[in-house]
Amino acid sequence: MTDRLVVDGRDVAALEVARTARTRSRGLLGRDGIDGAMWLAPAKHVHSLGMRFDLDVAFVDVDGLVLHTQRLRRNRSSRLVWRARAVIEAEAGAFEGWGLTPGVTVAVPPRQ
Repeated sequence: MTDRLVVDGRDVAALEVARTARTRSRGLLGRDGIDGAMWLAPAKHVHSLGMRFDLDVAFVDVDGLVLHTQRLRRNRSSRLVWRARAVIEAEAGAFEGWGLTPGVTVAVPPRQ
């Protein structure tokens, strides 16, 4: 079963969920891109050190509300978002097409 990124009730992209500490720490490192997005939880901060591409990053609270988004260039660190419980990462430019902006709600993947 593939997870899907749902933004304000609209299915917008495939979603990889990093469910373990190991998959969260690896994130998108070593990849040339991603088809869709990656969900990292718990997370309040991310970095792009060693990344091969720029990222769109969204910080999400416990209810799925997007608190903050930013473009994160390679080899940079994001701001710390204290109320965030998860981070969504995608290739730079993806969020615009998906309508993923602060204030929208995303569906939170079920815990397994």
